[in-house]
Amino acid sequence: MEAAELRCTAAVEQPLPGGLAPRRRLMRNATVLLGRNELRQPVLRVAGGSGAAAAVMSFVLAGDAVRLFTRFAGEGRAAVRVGPDGAQVLLSDCPPDALRRFLRLLRVKVAAVPRDAPRRPRLLERPPPSFSVISPVQERDLLGGPGRRQECGQRPAEVPRAERRPPARLSAEQEAVLGAVRSGKSIFFTGSAGTGKSFLLKRILGSLPPNITYATASTGVAACHIGGTTLHAFAGIGSGKAPLEQCIQLAERPGVRQHWLACQHLIIDEISMVDGKFFDKLEAVARAVRKRDEPFGGIQLIICGDFLQLPPVCKANEETKFCFQAKSWRKCIHINMELTEVRRQTDKTFVSILSAIRLGRCTEEVTRQLMQTAAHKSERDGILATRLCTHKDDVEITNERRLQQLPGEVHVFEALDSDPMLVKLIDAQCPVGGRVELKLGAQVMLAKNLDVSQGLVNGARGVVVGFESEQKGLPKVRFLCGVTQLIKMEKWVIKGPSGVHLSRQQLPLKLAWAISIHKSQGMSLDCVEISLARVFESGQAYVALSRARSLAGLRVLDFDPKAVRADPAVLHFYRHLRHHQLLAQDSLHTHSDADEKENWKCN
Repeated sequence: MEAAELRCTAAVEQPLPGGLAPRRRLMRNATVLLGRNELRQPVLRVAGGSGAAAAVMSFVLAGDAVRLFTRFAGEGRAAVRVGPDGAQVLLSDCPPDALRRFLRLLRVKVAAVPRDAPRRPRLLERPPPSFSVISPVQERDLLGGPGRRQECGQRPAEVPRAERRPPARLSAEQEAVLGAVRSGKSIFFTGSAGTGKSFLLKRILGSLPPNITYATASTGVAACHIGGTTLHAFAGIGSGKAPLEQCIQLAERPGVRQHWLACQHLIIDEISMVDGKFFDKLEAVARAVRKRDEPFGGIQLIICGDFLQLPPVCKANEETKFCFQAKSWRKCIHINMELTEVRRQTDKTFVSILSAIRLGRCTEEVTRQLMQTAAHKSERDGILATRLCTHKDDVEITNERRLQQLPGEVHVFEALDSDPMLVKLIDAQCPVGGRVELKLGAQVMLAKNLDVSQGLVNGARGVVVGFESEQKGLPKVRFLCGVTQLIKMEKWVIKGPSGVHLSRQQLPLKLAWAISIHKSQGMSLDCVEISLARVFESGQAYVALSRARSLAGLRVLDFDPKAVRADPAVLHFYRHLRHHQLLAQDSLHTHSDADEKENWKCN
């Protein structure tokens, strides 16, 4: 019955005669229930307040009069119009996934009410004589049964196709992580590339109230993928290299301080690129600004990433310090868990090769198999392999030169940004540029999921095969998955300074003759060509190789086993993590208090 109950902030608005402003009752920490009364009619019950201020309001949901407003459901907000006179219940601060389940159940059950159902007064002064929580969605509800409402000459009203598809299931280890988050524990979860870290992170985000949850990442592009902001922008302390007192003063500024005080759940993605010294500075700032002595000022941390991938960016003369080496790491993190089930790659041989490369091991057999990929055909159906480069300058030069070499007219697409004064900030966080130049035959990749079921996902490779003749001249792209699609403008929403929402409308396409290894992090590419001659960081070769979906779609040029290396401190950390995980495997599912107390040294 979980979908029939919602805990959130609720406001009930009832219109008054004579055009007066509606009467409004606000209930924080409200419980909203979907049930049935003694006549088996669906009823929406809103209960909130305490003591003398406690209130229970119930509304019979007559199918014709009920309307749902769900545009901002992804942000935890929605409205339900419950009667013909315009009365409505406004829902906010809801965990987005719980809100979606609740609205889906409400929509299905209201649509099943026959037109000739007996009418009852809309608003009752007290709960109905009988009230039972409504049953879950049944197969007959989805397919349209005898009681479903019908328009003249049409099939019974149906739930939209997207709502009939159950969400992808979490694995047992992903469920364990989500359970730990829901129990309030601060957790670090990790795993090799393709183990579903980003997928799980989005499910976690959907399970938490958005008004007290802040999603951040070490880079702007990674932050954009989860609808958040960079960790530096959230913290408001610049690079964090100033003395602690100065950093605290920066964090005490009105706009920044408000976020620090409101935050109860802080998500940090791509943690491997966050410097350990910066993490320690953040922890001290959090305690000072929030005036609480608990680790990180009492904020629950949900940290994700793989320390065996890209390390923090440091100057040549600076020593790299990972977050797990930070002094405050052990006291801040209650549970450490590694996801082990690889979902991106299904070829067991390739998974085995990647596992070895991730740990810095390059046996003769691994070397032989990777060197053999140099003979792989790099072109399929006019689509070339994307070259992954270690340096971004090489990427820009390659893409510009290859585009110029193509004959024909250049088609230019300019972005529509919400704030032209903040273009640099939008550029840093948005995965597509403010100007996209294309020609017939241009190699491109998608920068956003358009239709996962068809394979039109972030990183899907294609070639421009035409442009529509209308005024906008939108491009047609043939993708490696076999689909030819007219690509329309898409919108990205990012968080700017002080939580201000910024947006960019642009084609979800990037030139794909080449892309940097840093920019490819988190992507799954259909066909990849890699040169590892200029690898300069631990984990860089692994990140590049693991972008490929399969060994057949990979071509490695001038492979040198010396390019494969992993940081010894990181390997030591993961040995301890796995040992601890084996010992704690049984207790992790129960989230006993012992989990919080039992930590292990890793530096």
